[in-house]
Amino acid sequence: MATKGVKLLGVWASGYVNRVEMALKTKSIKYEFIQDNLLYKSELLLKANPVYKKVPILFHDEKPICESLVILQYIDEAWSNGPCILPSDPYDRAIARFWASYVDQKWFPLVLDLLNTEGKTAKAALLEKMSEASVLLEEAFIKISKGKSFFGGDRIGHLDIVLGSTLGWVKANEIMNEMKILDERKMPSLAEWDERFCSDKVLKDIIQQPEKLVEIFREFREIKKAASN
Repeated sequence: MATKGVKLLGVWASGYVNRVEMALKTKSIKYEFIQDNLLYKSELLLKANPVYKKVPILFHDEKPICESLVILQYIDEAWSNGPCILPSDPYDRAIARFWASYVDQKWFPLVLDLLNTEGKTAKAALLEKMSEASVLLEEAFIKISKGKSFFGGDRIGHLDIVLGSTLGWVKANEIMNEMKILDERKMPSLAEWDERFCSDKVLKDIIQQPEKLVEIFREFREIKKAASN
């Protein structure tokens, strides 16, 4: 299928948008990135996604596809001649989708909560939850990867992209809270996976820079604080 007419509406700071970029890069699909506003939803966004009113939105031949996990599956199916993102085996594919859902519904929300939580006691409680949730991912990686470099085996796949797209905010959190989330002492396999993923020659240039995310987060927090006064 031709790559002509592929556009991605999103914001640079969104991990969900970043994962769509990763999938497009993995498939060598050329696309136009349309930057939306962090604070004010554009008319294009509201028209293309009137249900959830959020990014990312992929436009393929002017037709919008919404929700990042749905978009990843669409990209894999629409451009089937490129490297596969989801596993070919039905069981392995189901397992990848299960853990991708876990990342989005259980693990990444804890990362975001940690950014917005104040007070040592509250942060300590969240860190404990994060540690427990991360250990489950460590165990999943060991089982799914079967001794290979990535969740997808020898190369980056669906679950690698889903989890990898959170790393910018994970590391921004580590900078702001002066701690380690993917601690190599507790999660050695995930810590090594993190290094391999961030060094990937195809994706390393589009992985979010944590220092820039810290700057954006602090600016956004100041704007919200000023608006509430």
